[in-house]
Amino acid sequence: MIDLFYWPTPNGRKVTILLEEAEIPYRMIPLNIGLGDQFKAEFLKLNPNHRMPAIVDHAPKGGGAAIGVFESGAIMMYLAEKAGKFWPQATRMKYEVTQWVVWQMANQGPKFGECGHFRRLKDSQRDQSYAVRRFGDEVNRLYGVLNNRLYDNPYLAGDQYTIADMICYPWSVNFRGFGQDIEEFQHVKRWMAELAERSAVVRGMAVGSELSVDVASLSKDEQDRLRKMLYNQRALPAKG
Repeated sequence: MIDLFYWPTPNGRKVTILLEEAEIPYRMIPLNIGLGDQFKAEFLKLNPNHRMPAIVDHAPKGGGAAIGVFESGAIMMYLAEKAGKFWPQATRMKYEVTQWVVWQMANQGPKFGECGHFRRLKDSQRDQSYAVRRFGDEVNRLYGVLNNRLYDNPYLAGDQYTIADMICYPWSVNFRGFGQDIEEFQHVKRWMAELAERSAVVRGMAVGSELSVDVASLSKDEQDRLRKMLYNQRALPAKG
């Protein structure tokens, strides 16, 4: 059984898509990142980077003690290897997949996330126009990278549907939120439509859909406390 520490964001949904596709039994443990659950001491023992998702595998391949894994890319590789699916191990294909998984972690996720952050702040009192333009352009460039790859490949790693597709899909579908016109990227549009028809993708994307917090309903003091905790974080002190 896999324990999945989760909140319904693109980074969480990458993992639930794979768990559903590979039919791996799991227990979803809500980790409310909007209220700061990721900073609790018990979670930091599992993920020192205080970010979601993270997993604990209580029945690891080969037996032995439970294994904890953090960082969604590492989790995807771990689960795919455990299941023996969606990550071919022959050298050429393995690294076709791996390079796109790393691309998503190093490029798509961070840049899309920054774009979304500054677009949400664009109506604040401070001028966010440079940041919105900077990250909006980068998101557009990255959609272009996907589009060019999918021009003559049905999937990101070639002819096979793999964890490379699963890890990129949840971020790609929110093109409107990133200010992008999907009609500019017809090959991405085709790929997203095909993945959206997969029943496991539908199930994975729906996990935790009932979880929500209306921040506007909280007191101003609580909103200020959360904003201070969640934004502009600095290093935690080392503990001897």
